[in-house]
Amino acid sequence: MDKNDSYTPPPAPSSTGVPPDSVKKETPEPVSREKVIFETDKEALKKYKLVAVAYSHVERDWFPTDDAYYAELEVEDRAEEVVKEIAKFGINVKKYPGNEYFLTNLLVDQPDLVVNLVDTLKGKDALQTSVPAALELSNIPYTGAGIEGLVIGNSRNLMKHLLLSYQIPTPPFQFIRRAGTLIDETLELPLIVKLNESGGSVGIDDRAVKETVKDAQKKVEKMLETYRVPMVVERFIDGPEITAVVYDDGQKNQVFLGEKVFRKKPDGRHYFTSIESYDDARAYKYKFVDEPMASKIAAMAVRAFNGLSFVDYAKFDIRIDESTGTPYFTDSNPNTAFGPDLGLPFTEVLALHGVQFQDVLGNLLTKYAKNLE
Repeated sequence: MDKNDSYTPPPAPSSTGVPPDSVKKETPEPVSREKVIFETDKEALKKYKLVAVAYSHVERDWFPTDDAYYAELEVEDRAEEVVKEIAKFGINVKKYPGNEYFLTNLLVDQPDLVVNLVDTLKGKDALQTSVPAALELSNIPYTGAGIEGLVIGNSRNLMKHLLLSYQIPTPPFQFIRRAGTLIDETLELPLIVKLNESGGSVGIDDRAVKETVKDAQKKVEKMLETYRVPMVVERFIDGPEITAVVYDDGQKNQVFLGEKVFRKKPDGRHYFTSIESYDDARAYKYKFVDEPMASKIAAMAVRAFNGLSFVDYAKFDIRIDESTGTPYFTDSNPNTAFGPDLGLPFTEVLALHGVQFQDVLGNLLTKYAKNLE
């Protein structure tokens, strides 16, 4: 095994899921199910002359698989929906594709704010950091994570190391860059193989969870050949799956949690979200997370949000080990899919708590409007 490609898991976790010598006592505030009221200042919104909605420009040739292409293709329709929602506030709004003319068009139009929905540039997740970089150089305000947050959010390997440094549990894992690197058998079974640089469930099909190291090794080799990006192999955590949405309303980081209730096990053995399940409107539904687990996860989600340098909003995926009760943060999504469609986890979890997308959008625009002359 190439030591540069392997990760040795930390000491066996305590009941809190982190190494015993790094446990910090904290008493989180209970998570309230009362509806949160977000401020929208209509007078402040009148300051906007133009709001831009930036979105990913995609072409089939840029993606290694149809699944990867179609997973990103939806962003243009979502951008159009966001444009319509912004227009309801009486704001002049226009959408801009993330292509070679992106910055030129913005410099000509000089928007007051860019709502950044760009996930990929030329089909690559890693290039999305070019958007905040260009906007900062041009002194154009934008929503969502900046360069640092997107760099972290685009690397599961980096994200997981940082989570551990903030005493936030994540499953034991291994980062693999090259074909032929052997999986560390101390990770324990079952295992799941993920792309290091991709959000969503791209590469995670109905057979993603592997019961043997041999099968996981085959999956790694196949995915390295197909996607040509590094992989992360992690222990699959059996138990409830929680979606945590964090939104900064300008006063505090609000946390909204939803537990996924799956309709079926994709592989007949484990509950998880696969790329195939995206086509099934009944694949899962959300329910409230009970105390004291809700407050425990909420405190970790806020710490993760700030520690990973996320801005405005983000989504975290958490699996609760059914045998130990430990909540493991498995994935994070800065600038997670943002739009009014209730099929989006961000919007669906908010709706579970009685919060509408328009409420969050109005508050987001108000935050930035207050900085305008």
